[in-house]
Amino acid sequence: MSASHQSPPVAASEAAPVERRVFALRDALVDRGLVEAGEAEALAHHALEELSPANGARVVARAWVDPDFRQRLLANATAATKELGIEGIEGRQMVAVENATATHNVIVCTQCSCTAWPLLGLPPDWYKAAPYRARVVREARVLLAEMGLQLPAATNIRVWDTSGETRYFVLPMRLRGQSISRKSDSPVLLLGMR
Repeated sequence: MSASHQSPPVAASEAAPVERRVFALRDALVDRGLVEAGEAEALAHHALEELSPANGARVVARAWVDPDFRQRLLANATAATKELGIEGIEGRQMVAVENATATHNVIVCTQCSCTAWPLLGLPPDWYKAAPYRARVVREARVLLAEMGLQLPAATNIRVWDTSGETRYFVLPMRLRGQSISRKSDSPVLLLGMR
């Protein structure tokens, strides 16, 4: 084990807490030269501080107040988000799909938990759960209702299967009567979009 990352020894008969196992794995990777010391911490910092739903809120707010940006976002989401300084390994190929009065879009990764991390942050547990991943494809309307979203029967629901290659995200409809300053990209806008 590297001197800077020593973890207390664990008795063979007791299971180590998750945190201790994570440190042991990190130390083993460093000791074998597979990662540099501090690399795991840097990745954790990046995930917690830079991959954030606040980024998605900025993109949505900009699309709502800037029609030209909205068109660029729908044509090439990866390039449009780069204009705002938002990019990353989990966002190399992002596609924006737009909700409309007659269409509601839902994102799922049927294989694992892929999502547009630079815009949405790390996926929540329910998104990664096998029941969500299976049910949203088979019975999206029922599942959404159970999650608190009742859609009119006439609303078409489109389910997009995101993947490691293409990360979809939804551009929500702007709420009726919601005023936004043209200069606004406040994450507070997320409050009305959930």
